[in-house]
Amino acid sequence: MLRTRREITALRLSAQRIASPPATTVAETVRFMLALQAQDLPGARWSVGLRTRSATDLDVGAALASGEVVRSWPMRGTLHLVAPEDLAWMLRLTRPRQATFAATRRRALAITDDELAAAGRIARAALEGGRVERRDTLLGRFDAAGIPTTGQRGYHLLWNLAQDGLTVFGPPDGAQPTFALFDEWIGVSRELEDDEALGEFAARYVASHGPATDRDFAWWSSLTLGQARRGLDIARMPSLERGGERYYLAEGLEPAKRSIHLLPGFDEFILGYQDRSAPLAPEFAPRIVPGNNGIFQPTLVVGGLVEGTWRRASKAQPTTVEIDPFGELSATTRSGIDSAARRLGRFLGTPVVTR
Repeated sequence: MLRTRREITALRLSAQRIASPPATTVAETVRFMLALQAQDLPGARWSVGLRTRSATDLDVGAALASGEVVRSWPMRGTLHLVAPEDLAWMLRLTRPRQATFAATRRRALAITDDELAAAGRIARAALEGGRVERRDTLLGRFDAAGIPTTGQRGYHLLWNLAQDGLTVFGPPDGAQPTFALFDEWIGVSRELEDDEALGEFAARYVASHGPATDRDFAWWSSLTLGQARRGLDIARMPSLERGGERYYLAEGLEPAKRSIHLLPGFDEFILGYQDRSAPLAPEFAPRIVPGNNGIFQPTLVVGGLVEGTWRRASKAQPTTVEIDPFGELSATTRSGIDSAARRLGRFLGTPVVTR
């Protein structure tokens, strides 16, 4: 039985490989996590880095450039980092529900089926033969062909092409994203269908995110609650009970010792669950998403609980990290923050000081 919030979060810190990362490569980390939210790419790179022993930002960038890790929209209409071989079967499971949600937005933007088909033909012609193009260049091709990309139209055109398995993000061009043809950039895709895919989805989510409920899994994966429960039944993962709720977790998972971490915004430790009340007390939720604008701030996690936010106040060397705690910090906690900041500095390749 799980009795306290800290019992849940101590287990999650272990499952998410934050407290003591065993992985030695970026690809290994992303494959284990199945998917890491990545609309904020610099933050996502740090999410990978803090779960990978000795990894640097350059290592994560190299994995993206080589295609060892790919970026796309596998679920929730949100960008994630995934292992390339997993993207196709995940899209097959999540596409029907995501398409239903997106249809309303497409109608509001007046994107027609003919425009989508034409955009697909343009993208294929531009990218075939192993070519990649920057997002702005590809959108310029759509505009030139009479397919407007103003407002959110461009974003949704690209989203739909990725959902259809035509395109995927290619190697970044500096700060600019690029696109490639899915079948050319992703060499080999795993073939998982129906119950096999549902069981794989559930088992890998629970292994990397548990303890988590069936509703957490359904929300995270974009599956229906019925599909989520079917997947969990197939996976046959162990579970613990708290307050009448069943929490699934990996066999033999041990809680992490008390530790301090500087997590990026949108990290899976916060975003990986429908119910975030274990690490985040309700009274502090507005501090994490100011104005409820959907932008999650980087968090200071102490002993598994969110105890403040932080930001990079200066990118010049040494990098300055400003801590905004929710309460008074003990000397021990301050020392732990300094240690977490040094870990961030090793990832960035620059000294980091806190204030």
